[in-house]
Amino acid sequence: MRVLVYPHAMEVGGSQLNAIELGAAVQAMGHEVAVIGEPGPLVEYVHKAGLEHLPLDPGRRRPSMTTVRMLRELSARRGLDVIHGYEWPPGVEAFYAGLRGPAAAVCTIMSMAVAPFLPSSLPLVVGTREIQEQAAPGRRHVHLIEPPVDVAANAPGHDAAGFRREFGLEEGPFDLVVVSRLAPELKLEGILTAVDVVGRLAAELDIRLVIVGDGAARAQVEERAAAANAAAGRRVVVLTGQLLDPRPAYAAATACLAMGGSALRSLAFAKPLIVQGEVGFFELLTPETEKIFLSQGWYGIGRAPEEGAPKLESMLRGLYAGPGLRRELGEYGRRLVVERFSLERAARVQLSIYEQAVSERLATLDAVGTAAGVLRYKLRRKYERWRGTHAQDDFNAVARRPG
Repeated sequence: MRVLVYPHAMEVGGSQLNAIELGAAVQAMGHEVAVIGEPGPLVEYVHKAGLEHLPLDPGRRRPSMTTVRMLRELSARRGLDVIHGYEWPPGVEAFYAGLRGPAAAVCTIMSMAVAPFLPSSLPLVVGTREIQEQAAPGRRHVHLIEPPVDVAANAPGHDAAGFRREFGLEEGPFDLVVVSRLAPELKLEGILTAVDVVGRLAAELDIRLVIVGDGAARAQVEERAAAANAAAGRRVVVLTGQLLDPRPAYAAATACLAMGGSALRSLAFAKPLIVQGEVGFFELLTPETEKIFLSQGWYGIGRAPEEGAPKLESMLRGLYAGPGLRRELGEYGRRLVVERFSLERAARVQLSIYEQAVSERLATLDAVGTAAGVLRYKLRRKYERWRGTHAQDDFNAVARRPG
């Protein structure tokens, strides 16, 4: 089978990393996989994964018929069987390319909501049981692939010494590590809360927050971190910037604060995990709370923002005081991720989805409704930008999530 993987961006992020890692796993099963995308930090990661990278114009409209025609011609020239778009713009373009082209279309949505205008006949893959149930009515196929982890490459024992030297992180403190995009939507609230909580706890505990990542909200995080460090009189919050390979950061952690794919990578390193969400949501993963995350994903929405700081402080105090608890939760998390979230298991499911998509055809009638839906969405976004009320990452904006 010949597959073209089309991530929505080539910046470091969970959806894009899943696209590349699953593509490499499918190729390892004996199939041909290439990745198409604009220039970006993940191009190097694509090459390291042993995949071909095909360039896209970063200035193109999204979605556009120009890209659709290019995908259609590429499908015919290369004999592609599947075009797999990640998130809605590549998914829409894959759909239109597949209507009159030889390749079947598949779309994965790792955002917290599915765009309602996606074609009902387009095979969808989502990351949580809850989103699968919400998206299923009226759609032909909505498959579930929980965010996978390469449990061999991400495992206890990874060397962290170079990482510690580079960023001046002496051993000894309790290191709470966050590996995340610094984005206004979904991420920022919890990260700023963690900065404030660790800044206060540092007055009595030997604790440090290490934030790995970059993004549009970095300046806000740096400002809050500087205030925490000044109040503590030492570096209690450290920003490393983006790391293409964050494994040494996970390895250096005493515990991790994360959501989505980063949460699962934390577990792969046998680290205790506090799951971060929005509106004051923080929850420690334990055998008792496991069922929450297996249903709704590695994320949550709390009741009130002001409840978040005391909850996070209580969890950190408990982990700080309990090395036995940390070891127990780390071992439990590693077992969970190996048994349920391995990359090899996800690749087998993905391949079966491709085979089903190739055997079925997209519905031509979906084309008009999808075009109208995209147009309405674009007009609404344009109006919201004019008013200054738009979310940068719309289908991860909390107010737009079903619930």
